Amino acid sequence: MMKTISDVLAPIRRVITDNNTSGKSFFLEDGPSPSIKKVPERPGYRVTNLWRTTESPVKVHAPDTITQHVGVLPAPLGNVLRIIDYPPEPKDPAEIKRLQDATFSQLYKDAGHHLKPGDHPGMHITKTVDYALVLAGEMTAIMETEETVLRAGDVLIQRGTNHAWANRSDFPARIAFILIDGQD
Repeated sequence: MMKTISDVLAPIRRVITDNNTSGKSFFLEDGPSPSIKKVPERPGYRVTNLWRTTESPVKVHAPDTITQHVGVLPAPLGNVLRIIDYPPEPKDPAEIKRLQDATFSQLYKDAGHHLKPGDHPGMHITKTVDYALVLAGEMTAIMETEETVLRAGDVLIQRGTNHAWANRSDFPARIAFILIDGQD
């Protein structure tokens, strides 16, 4: 029986701290994120948005606004933390394009989805600095001129470059992303 991503990768647990009226720290929240996005055409692809800020410097006790987040980009002067589960990529290039088109049209309309002939259909550019931390599995990071395989424990710092992600393994992969608003 084929395992689904849910069988392999447990849902993300989000734990938030705060200070009470006496100034003592405590756990304000402990449970699943209220902002999980899926693409029906891409079973197993799951985006768990965890936290965002909307200014810098950030107000450390600002309220949770993650359910208001839309798209891939952080708010101006802000950042966003998300974890994405990637199922294995199909072998058929037409199917890869169909899945990527569905993902970008439904979740990431704000990403610069600029394709040239021969590009991986997930190529996109954001004016952000992204910290991509591979938590499980392996992913291929694709640039315009080369690729590299990243495995659990590896970190990629993506600095406003045209890029794509491909899970060319036979197992699900999980990556944590922190996107920080940037400028050229």
